[in-house]
Amino acid sequence: MSGAQGGGGGKPRRTPGSVLSGLAVAVGCVLFLGGFVWGAVLYKPYTVPTDSMAPTIGKGARVLAERVDGGDVRRGDVVVFRDQVWGDLPMVKRVIGVGGDRVECCDKQGRLRVNGKVLEEPYLRSGEQASSSVFSTTVPKNRLFLMGDHRSDSLDSRVHLTDEAGGAVERGAVDARVDATAWPLGSWGTVGRPDVFKALPGGISQPGPLGPIMIAVIVGAVLILAGAAHGPIARRRSGGGARRDQAAKGKVAASG
Repeated sequence: MSGAQGGGGGKPRRTPGSVLSGLAVAVGCVLFLGGFVWGAVLYKPYTVPTDSMAPTIGKGARVLAERVDGGDVRRGDVVVFRDQVWGDLPMVKRVIGVGGDRVECCDKQGRLRVNGKVLEEPYLRSGEQASSSVFSTTVPKNRLFLMGDHRSDSLDSRVHLTDEAGGAVERGAVDARVDATAWPLGSWGTVGRPDVFKALPGGISQPGPLGPIMIAVIVGAVLILAGAAHGPIARRRSGGGARRDQAAKGKVAASG
């Protein structure tokens, strides 16, 4: 009777610390796994096969690109697209002009002009001109004029100027918009929207939710680790306390 009341064989009593640690692990799992699922739905990794987007994105770099509709693309965006005329393989270029734009090169300082506005392009290699070839074209409706950032080593819309669409690619050919470089580790970083395009009609696009996704994954991992660590730490502390009690009792018995 007394043994049953003492609860020696019952479940261990849950302390506030153990409850909080369990809650931390549960919330952490939701954030961690939810972040990965969220990212997998919205983003897709691509490998850049050439040096045409250097120095923004180097050859062989792995990028994270948000799945977007071609209608959401703005000037300055770095996009992944497929076009049969260009080889029907995933390619990565920067949007310079959209439907109706007049794209010209170059002025006396070797700079592009879009609708008469001179573009100061901070993503180009230092000292590199906007183009080694002179051209002037009007982008057809619902199409995009695309160029690589490494202008002297990029096969882009300039090469296809004599095509029916004047080198422009259909908006529907766009699969995704690059938000960040993920590999190699030393090149990790976001791919921003150049301010130079802000003053043009339509402005620039907003970054995707990659930042919140990364925060959710990191916070989730921290909560899982912190919650899982509570049990061993608590047991170690309680074990140390028990040993100190036993030592104290031993001293009392010896002095008696």
